[in-house]
Amino acid sequence: MTTSTQKETRGYTDIGGHRTWYADSGGGGEPVLVLHGGISDSEMILKPLEPALGERFRILAFDRRGHGRTADTDAPFHYDDMATETIAAIEKLIADPAHLLGWSDGGNVALLVALRRPDLVRSLVLIGSNYRFDGNLPTQPGGSAPKMLRDRYAERSPDGVEHFDRLLEKSRAMWAVEPTLTTDDLRRISAPALVMVGDDDLMTLAHTASLYESLPLGQLAVVPGTSHAVVLEKPELVGRLIGDFLSAPGKPETHMPKRRRSARS
Repeated sequence: MTTSTQKETRGYTDIGGHRTWYADSGGGGEPVLVLHGGISDSEMILKPLEPALGERFRILAFDRRGHGRTADTDAPFHYDDMATETIAAIEKLIADPAHLLGWSDGGNVALLVALRRPDLVRSLVLIGSNYRFDGNLPTQPGGSAPKMLRDRYAERSPDGVEHFDRLLEKSRAMWAVEPTLTTDDLRRISAPALVMVGDDDLMTLAHTASLYESLPLGQLAVVPGTSHAVVLEKPELVGRLIGDFLSAPGKPETHMPKRRRSARS
């Protein structure tokens, strides 16, 4: 079923041959495609960010295969397949270049889209993202996902809560060996990019710094007093930083440029 107001639409459409849940705020602003994190859903990131961005931009999102309100298949998860799915979503829902705003896995996917289809990408917002699987801090083996994520899955998934453990298993298998980008790959990305993390995030600060410094038009925001859930912990600050960036991506005006000096000369 599809529901809509005068501007907003939320419902299902076919993306890449798969019945996929999506949201579209409508309006005439520049399109921002929101890409949710792993074992998560679009509404989890839309709710905290739409108040800051909805008046100026057309906000869109879709639940990737096996996430949120979109059913899973038997296939394993791979970031490259998620990038293919995202490219199909841009072509189906927008048909024009879009700003890609990705949280966690969503940011990893956004990097791959920018490399494969730069013509579809206006800018990148990468929140809590890593370009290599070994860029994250060590974690305890095993363990369970946060109860909040399991509960959200139970409320939304057409596969039922019993499928959540399979979703987690497939995600962990991917996270153990992907992504595998290099700093040389990142240097090929021409889109302006905002790299944002919590100061107590999942990845090392050194990895985040190398992501920022390798992107030719990168900007960096380390949000104090936050974790990988930075979007939920300080939504107003995060929304303001993203809104400022999207209003003039790649055009920071500073008094004493160092890293950006060569770009200005």
